[in-house]
Amino acid sequence: MRMIKQTLGFALCSTALSSLACADVDDVGAPVDERDVDEDEPLVAGDGITASVAPQAKKPNGKKLFNDETFDGNDRTCRTCHTHETGALSPEQVQEAFEDDEDGPLFRAIDSDDGTGSSYDRLLTDATVLVDIPLPPGWTLVDDPAATFVRLPRAVPTTMNVPSLDTIFMADGRFLTLQEQALGAVHAHAEPGREPTAAELDAIAEFQQTNAFFSSNKLKQYANGHPAPTLPPGNTAAEIRGREWFVPSVAGVCGHCHAGPMLNETSEFLLAPLPPGSRFFTAFVSELNKAENPVIAFNVDNGDGTSTLVETTDPGRALITGDLAELNFFRIPTLWGSKDTGPWFHDNSARTLEDMMQHYSDYFQIVGLPALTEQEQADIAAYLQLL
Repeated sequence: MRMIKQTLGFALCSTALSSLACADVDDVGAPVDERDVDEDEPLVAGDGITASVAPQAKKPNGKKLFNDETFDGNDRTCRTCHTHETGALSPEQVQEAFEDDEDGPLFRAIDSDDGTGSSYDRLLTDATVLVDIPLPPGWTLVDDPAATFVRLPRAVPTTMNVPSLDTIFMADGRFLTLQEQALGAVHAHAEPGREPTAAELDAIAEFQQTNAFFSSNKLKQYANGHPAPTLPPGNTAAEIRGREWFVPSVAGVCGHCHAGPMLNETSEFLLAPLPPGSRFFTAFVSELNKAENPVIAFNVDNGDGTSTLVETTDPGRALITGDLAELNFFRIPTLWGSKDTGPWFHDNSARTLEDMMQHYSDYFQIVGLPALTEQEQADIAAYLQLL
């Protein structure tokens, strides 16, 4: 039996750099104009008989659904976790909500420490919610071989800029449409008493592509067919130095994984066996485990009579594809607007930009690269403020 203890990916990364992480909402811009379709159609005559046609169904209001609809569940709405301020959820926001109302919709037993609702230490400290991910074929939990899924703490992904400008949703990329994502969220977090209709899911998706979900006019214009945004030049000496880390080149290490129009894909300069334009990679967030999440052991059938023991806090993309080559890989997030959508990483382990810079400095050393100096960390953080 082979054993993998959060080390798959070291060879991949030994010569390559992953990216500045993530945001994987929504509140900058003009109010949304929501129009309803006509409620009535004209009468239809036939064979001398005038027949009344049933009124056309009223188009669901996406804004109201996002903000207010509970689907007869546990009182949670989309807005419960995708806040106006960041499109996501921070520990400070959770703590404020708890002080305001300990029985508020955010605090439900499904996200408590023991599943009974007796305490919410993880939610209050890390602002992570629990998600159940089906185990791929050939994967079993060492501690529960009969299990069909694994329960993991994950950050709430921001909805800022993502709905209109991405086609891969969630940190592990398990949803490919906004409708799938919305339905998955209702099932996972709202304990619904009724199913959302297709029209409701379409309306929620449409609302998430309105002005309120863009961090800047240039991104809104890009979503509407205008030219892609480009890296700003920088004004201060620190910003200009920081920009060099993102310019497409061998030296632009941050840009190795934050390339393309949305700064969310690998470039041709990434010295790893991944093609340019790849959307998943490891920044060693699971490996370093700064969130101190429990390590989970998996047995993975290799298909040749052998198995591999995998120990990790969160396998990430590998749980979706079943491919150990993607162990601990997560979706590369956009950097546009990311300064406003912290905490960062799939486990919210980087609470500040300074935390993020320290993470990458530690990561660089692990993969054989020089640690970031304090000046370099400050320069990169300064440049991120411009995006």
